[in-house]
Amino acid sequence: MRIHHLDGGTMRPFGGRLLDGVGGLTRRAEMVCHCVLIELDDRLVLIETGIGEGSVHRPDEWLGRRFIRMTRPVLDLDGTVARRIEALGYRREDVTDIVLTHLDLDHAGGLADFPHAKVHVYGEELRALEGKYGPREKFRYRAAQFAHGPLWESYDELGEPWFGFGAVRQLRGLPPELLIIPLAGHTRGHAGIAIDTGDGWKFSVGDAYFHPGQLDQPPHQPPGATLFERLVQTVPAARIDNQQRLRELISDHREEVTVFCAHNALELRTLQGIMPPSPSTQAHR
Repeated sequence: MRIHHLDGGTMRPFGGRLLDGVGGLTRRAEMVCHCVLIELDDRLVLIETGIGEGSVHRPDEWLGRRFIRMTRPVLDLDGTVARRIEALGYRREDVTDIVLTHLDLDHAGGLADFPHAKVHVYGEELRALEGKYGPREKFRYRAAQFAHGPLWESYDELGEPWFGFGAVRQLRGLPPELLIIPLAGHTRGHAGIAIDTGDGWKFSVGDAYFHPGQLDQPPHQPPGATLFERLVQTVPAARIDNQQRLRELISDHREEVTVFCAHNALELRTLQGIMPPSPSTQAHR
């Protein structure tokens, strides 16, 4: 197994260090769409898809004007995860399976670039997409991103525990080194994806947190990140509980599990080997 950490869409919102904790107030913050490409013997598996090529060709329809105003995404075809996979020498058709933490537009935006891939997601997330929990929750998802008819593989059944987390399921048709783990809060069906690399676990937790300081003891993060986190949460109590469980995971199993979120640029660069980890910016290990 070989793993590549890719940026599926950089965003440059106003706020500087109030949002990402880096530099001054006048600079734009930097947020990424942290995707993971896994090379197996006979196929590629992708975790998260970023904003996708549709965001470049049809930005208003694909992302919405409000999202564009708030996050200032860099709309560049070469910055999409499909183009980054091709730059590694693969075809996008080699991606047979996609695993999503949730269906927000900056995580599922690239699904249409891999129309033949199976898409693994928690059932609660699909029910929210379908409108079971009302228009407020359905509103956060962009219909255009799913118009091609994704090949869904959904999960609801309980499974074996993993480092204190329950309801873990092996993904259908994929090796047991890949697990899906419920982390509700940001959305109702939000999940984390655990990867057994053979040299420890990598744990992609999506939007379970936005700044690595949130998993320190005691937790801390820039005020803008706190405000944003609360504005976009769906189930506050579950989010808070799952963050505490992530802190305990790091405290008890730091040498076994590397935890990283979807949007922190310094975590991504650390895992890419571009910069050395530091206590305040490293992917939690």
